[in-house]
Amino acid sequence: MEFTPNPYTLFALCPLIFLAGFVDSIAGGGGLISLTSYTAFGLPGAYALGTNKFSSVIGCTAASANYIRTKNYDLTTLIPAVIAALAGSALGSHCALLISDNVFRILLLIATPLIGILTLVEKDYDRFRRDMKPAPAVAIAFAIGLVIGFYDGFYGPGAGTFFQLGFVMLAGLEIKKACGNSRIVNLSSNLAALVTFIINQRVVYLFAVPCAAFSILGNVIGSRLAIKKDVKIVKPMMLVVITLLIIKLAADLL
Repeated sequence: MEFTPNPYTLFALCPLIFLAGFVDSIAGGGGLISLTSYTAFGLPGAYALGTNKFSSVIGCTAASANYIRTKNYDLTTLIPAVIAALAGSALGSHCALLISDNVFRILLLIATPLIGILTLVEKDYDRFRRDMKPAPAVAIAFAIGLVIGFYDGFYGPGAGTFFQLGFVMLAGLEIKKACGNSRIVNLSSNLAALVTFIINQRVVYLFAVPCAAFSILGNVIGSRLAIKKDVKIVKPMMLVVITLLIIKLAADLL
C-alpha cells in the first residue's frame, strides 16, 4: 500500500504534536494525542504508528539519558527487560503491519478511551511496592519487557506508564528506579518498533521530522512549567483533545 502525504496536513498536525509533548512532559499519556492525531488527519494505521515512533524515540532518548546520568535505574531488572522488550516490540510491530487501516481505526476508537483512563489516574504506585528476591524479579522483569514491549510495538500509547506500574507493583522497585527503568526499556521497545517500520517504509518523514521538532519544543516548555508550578489544567485539556480526535475518527469511519 502506498501513501502520498498532503503537506498541508502539517498545519493541523504540528500544534497537536506540540500539545502531545507538552502534556506528556507534565501528566504523561501524550502518545494518545499524537497517535490519534496522525490517524485522524489522514495517515493510515501503520504509517501513523511508524511516524509516531520516530518522535517517541527522540523524546525517550532525552529522558533515558537523564535517568542514566543520575543513576536512577536498577541494572538487575533493567537488562532482562530491555532484551525482552526488543523482541516483544519487534514482534508487535510486525503484527501491526498485517492489520488493515479500517481495523486499526476501529481498534484505536476502542483502545484510546480505555488507555486514556488508565494513564490519567493518579500514579501513586509506590504503595503497592513489595520486596522480592533477585531471581523472581529478573524473571518478572523479562515478562514485563516481553508483554508490554509487544503492546508498545503493536499500539504504543501508555506503554511507559505500564512499564512503570509493572516495575513497582510486580518487580518491587522503588518509584525513582522504576521510572528510570521504564524510560530506558520504553526507549528499547520504541527503537525496535521504529526499525521495523523504517525497513517496511512506514515512516512519513515529511511529517515525522517537523513533528519531532514540535514534540521536543512541547516537552521542553511543559517540563519547565511543571518544575515551576502544578499545572492542573493539563489532564482536563488532554481529555477534551482526545475526545475531539475520537469524534473525528468515528465520523471518518461512518
